[in-house]
Amino acid sequence: MSWALPDHRHDYPLVMGILNVTPDSFSDGGEFVTPALALARAREMVAAGADIIDIGGESTRPGARKISADEELSRVMPVIEAICNDTDIPISIDTTKAGVMRAAVAAGVSMINDVTALQGPDALKTAATCKVPVVLMHMQGVPRTMQTRPEYTDVVTEVREFLVKRVAACVAAGIPEHQIIIDPGFGFGKKIEHNLRLFNALQEFTDVQPVLVGVSRKSMIGTVLDKTANERLHGSVALAALATWMHAAIIRVHDVAETVDAVRMIRAVRDVGYTAAAQET
Repeated sequence: MSWALPDHRHDYPLVMGILNVTPDSFSDGGEFVTPALALARAREMVAAGADIIDIGGESTRPGARKISADEELSRVMPVIEAICNDTDIPISIDTTKAGVMRAAVAAGVSMINDVTALQGPDALKTAATCKVPVVLMHMQGVPRTMQTRPEYTDVVTEVREFLVKRVAACVAAGIPEHQIIIDPGFGFGKKIEHNLRLFNALQEFTDVQPVLVGVSRKSMIGTVLDKTANERLHGSVALAALATWMHAAIIRVHDVAETVDAVRMIRAVRDVGYTAAAQET
């Protein structure tokens, strides 16, 4: 299915619902491991107002083990096919593997979301041939060890420079710049102070490319609020509201209905400013 980001910043953000078909994801691992359960969850997210659904078959939580492409495909392909047969909602595939990207896009997926920014074997070339939007995320290290001892001299500058270089690599490989979204990678090889500084400086990223913000239920919220993963709804929605005001293009969340309400309210207030500015010109 063909799909593209909105053309205008005041049409942002889109709400991306998370659908992990894994046994070990940090918040919802094991909840949607069968196609029937996953399809039911996708229907709930569509009804709640999700703009896109992000399907992941390999956990990227801290300490997560790697799995083979065959195992990942066995998890995601039945779910992709079931959702594509049931609804027209765009689907994103959350993967680092070229083979999974190819199979998913051939089955109807509309976006590739790669936590390694297309640095894996054949990933960049494959994404270019798939001709769908891509999300490039920053991660220091790998999921198994990324939270052991993350260090930066200047986290905002270093993450931004990495993403600028990856955007350039994608453009050189033939991916149109307007199809590239960047993600600072909150929680991926970052301490709490790194995450907070990145969020505070979000405009430095939105000035480069459209930005995906993925902080739903993450440990940065738990650290600040002293809440478990399933108690982080209010913190997640608060950050989604901030990201909306700061012109994020996509907000990736577990709690779709609550986030959609927050986004709609923020956009209503923000759009008054756009209307007033247009009337003055």
